[in-house]
Amino acid sequence: MSSKTQKYEGKNITVYFEGARCIHAARCVSGLPAVFKANVPGPWIDPDASDVEELAALIETCPSGALRYERNDGVANEGTPDINNISIIADGPLTLQGNVSINNKPGTSPRATLCRCGASKNKPYCDGSHAQIEFNAD
Repeated sequence: MSSKTQKYEGKNITVYFEGARCIHAARCVSGLPAVFKANVPGPWIDPDASDVEELAALIETCPSGALRYERNDGVANEGTPDINNISIIADGPLTLQGNVSINNKPGTSPRATLCRCGASKNKPYCDGSHAQIEFNAD
């Protein structure tokens, strides 16, 4: 676990958040606002505020892999997809889903977003800089 990865332990699931990889797609806070509490002092993720299946499913929609989880209830963790997939977000990053290995380092998540605009301060990962520089590319 990276020193910058935050860990939030719940009864049946532990959630990990790596802020440097977050592109602020907001799927977490809009999908489960009782779990992901934006702009609050102290811990902002409460894994026990949702059904564990619903929380795991939502985390698997995080495009950047900034969110990941470990099940504590004996149920299998997120696996890698059978087929690797690369997509382009219009005016944004490349998204990867699959057996992700960057710079010969295996990923901790089967999801990642890579910079396409050249402005990220966390290359090769996207850090959302495309929005500030008004990157435009389909």
